[in-house]
Amino acid sequence: MDLRKYWTVLWRWSWLIALGTLLGAGAAFIVSRNMTPVYSASATLLVNQAPRSGLTDYSSILTSQQLAKTYSELLHKRPVLEAAIEKLYGLGGAGPVPDPAELARAVSVDLIRDTQLIVLNVENTSPERAAALANTIAEVFIAQNAAQQTSRFASSKESLSKEIAAVQASLAQTQAALDALGEPDTPEEQAQKTQLETSLAQYRSSYANLLQSYENIRAAEAQELNNVSVVEPAVPPRAPIRPRVELNTLLAGLVGMVLAGAVAYVFEYLDDTLKSPEDISQRLGLWTLAAIGRIEGKTAQDRLVTLSAPRSPIAEAYRLLRTNFQFAAVDRPLRRIVVTSPGPGDGKSTTAANLAVVFAQSGKSVILVDADLRRPQQHRIFQRTASYGLSTALVDAATPVTSFLQPTDVPGLRLLTSGPIPPNPAELLGSQRMAQLLQVLSQEAEMVILDSPPVLSVADAAILANAADGVVLVADASRTRREMARRAKESLERAGANLLGMVLNRMTRQTSGYYYYYYYDQSGERSKRRRRQLPWWQVWRRLRKRLRRQPGEATEATETLVGANRA
Repeated sequence: MDLRKYWTVLWRWSWLIALGTLLGAGAAFIVSRNMTPVYSASATLLVNQAPRSGLTDYSSILTSQQLAKTYSELLHKRPVLEAAIEKLYGLGGAGPVPDPAELARAVSVDLIRDTQLIVLNVENTSPERAAALANTIAEVFIAQNAAQQTSRFASSKESLSKEIAAVQASLAQTQAALDALGEPDTPEEQAQKTQLETSLAQYRSSYANLLQSYENIRAAEAQELNNVSVVEPAVPPRAPIRPRVELNTLLAGLVGMVLAGAVAYVFEYLDDTLKSPEDISQRLGLWTLAAIGRIEGKTAQDRLVTLSAPRSPIAEAYRLLRTNFQFAAVDRPLRRIVVTSPGPGDGKSTTAANLAVVFAQSGKSVILVDADLRRPQQHRIFQRTASYGLSTALVDAATPVTSFLQPTDVPGLRLLTSGPIPPNPAELLGSQRMAQLLQVLSQEAEMVILDSPPVLSVADAAILANAADGVVLVADASRTRREMARRAKESLERAGANLLGMVLNRMTRQTSGYYYYYYYDQSGERSKRRRRQLPWWQVWRRLRKRLRRQPGEATEATETLVGANRA
């Protein structure tokens, strides 16, 4: 996985990613600022172990933790909430009365694990009202739980009292029957007496057990009537729980950035233009002869960057193109070169003009032929006349072609402009006269460079390519599609052209990202500017080193370093 590709895509679409981030963060900030703040108040309740008695009913009471789970469910049920609303809002003056269902949605209960603590949370738009509701709900629940406990104790005592009274009656009745029997005289009376004595003993035992149970219930009731208490009442919160403006803004900005990045990668996937030498190599199988940056300005002087700015990175790129031609000519001399492109507007004319200049600057004699007889540009670039030129030479066989050559401001470079635009360019370029003309020009100069029409527009480029020693295909890094470049390549190969490679033209940081930095920033003006400008601490450090070496060189060292920093 090449991370440079992903970084290039991010850099190319950085404006979209920044826009998505700003839109997401801005929308979240505005929405969050306009939202009504919501506060949450919490009250903590403790559930104690339930009191036990000797009765079977109380021996099966749940443990405290199980009871806490039950109480946590009861805390936001309708009976508790209705009683809390009635208590808090019954006298008026506490704001609008909430609906029990609405209040139930604002109440949440949390159990602290492995403890007997319950945390009651209440949300409200008012911090004071949130705390008041939490405390009121807790108080109402404790009161209702105490009432339920009292009711249960009362019911148990009442039931035991009835049983005790029944046992007492049975005991008195049995005792009376036993007293009435007296001393038995017969075996039957003895058996009856024994039965009455047994029943009397059972009644007395039952009576004693019932009395013990009754006392146990009274003791439990006296000990603790309520097993729920508030250990930490709710207080009005200082800050709302939502909206959290900073967090919402940050998260929305991140989401916007991710979505914008995803959209950028979708656009990148749908974009099939050639943006880097790697695209040319992978998609077309061609060698990238040079990568040329975008030339700023539209005047003729600006387009001839090899003359107006010979030390610029773009001029260096054209010289690299010249060097690559020399490598390509090791096995086969390149005397006639055709410069063309898949479509119009890719910068082939500018490339041909600057290539001719750098060859002439290297000491070669060069003739630049504007063979684009449909949309000629070379006479505008070099500011020469187009009243005569290639079309005139093709028609006027009696006049030597050298008579139509025009000198330029570059020593060793002559220009053959297009001349008047003819009605039949393809027939003229494919004529025998054109072949003879190229032979003559090849004898007149060491290098003949032909600015050809686009390949896919007309057949002129294929005609010229077949008569040339090599063909250069120029592609615009921001507009030439891969399919167009592929079709242009196939068209030239069918014509039998010697396709040397491609020139990737008009590269920018936005279109080519890492590759632009690799070709330009590392050896371009920015690096030169870094070499010229020195931070003040480096100036001082170098000055101190020189002073330590030879004190007598202090003046010279100071002038040298200060001068370098000013430059």
